[in-house]
Amino acid sequence: MSASSAGPALGVDGDPSDAASDQDATTAKRPDQSLGALVAEMSSELSSLFRKEIELAKTEAREEASHAGKAAALLGGAAAGGLLALLLLSLALAWLLDDELELDRGLAFALVGLAWTVAAFMMQRVGRNRLAQVRGLPETKRSLKEDVEWAKAQKS
Repeated sequence: MSASSAGPALGVDGDPSDAASDQDATTAKRPDQSLGALVAEMSSELSSLFRKEIELAKTEAREEASHAGKAAALLGGAAAGGLLALLLLSLALAWLLDDELELDRGLAFALVGLAWTVAAFMMQRVGRNRLAQVRGLPETKRSLKEDVEWAKAQKS
């Protein structure tokens, strides 16, 4: 018995849907539909795809904005706490250095100011590192790349 009399053509994995890939490129993939119907279907699919992509981008943007907001709040809290600590503890420490170690009052205040400058720098570094962890809509980027590949496949 020949393969042509055994029934529909089978593709590589024995799947009849794969057989179309073996056909000539000029053979119509959907001969039962008119060109207008195919264009309308593709237009509808693209419209639906774009709506879904916009919804995905909105969802991702909300999530990333939430992460950025939390990081900004931490930076703001660090700044406010740093300011209060700098003010109160600096005065106390500078007076302690002036009284107990008999340093010049100006030198005591300068040493305290230098210590708080180092602390503020460390808080800034931690906050900046947290902001650097905010991602730029990775799922939307991945999905858009897939959509471009899909559109290229539909075009050919």
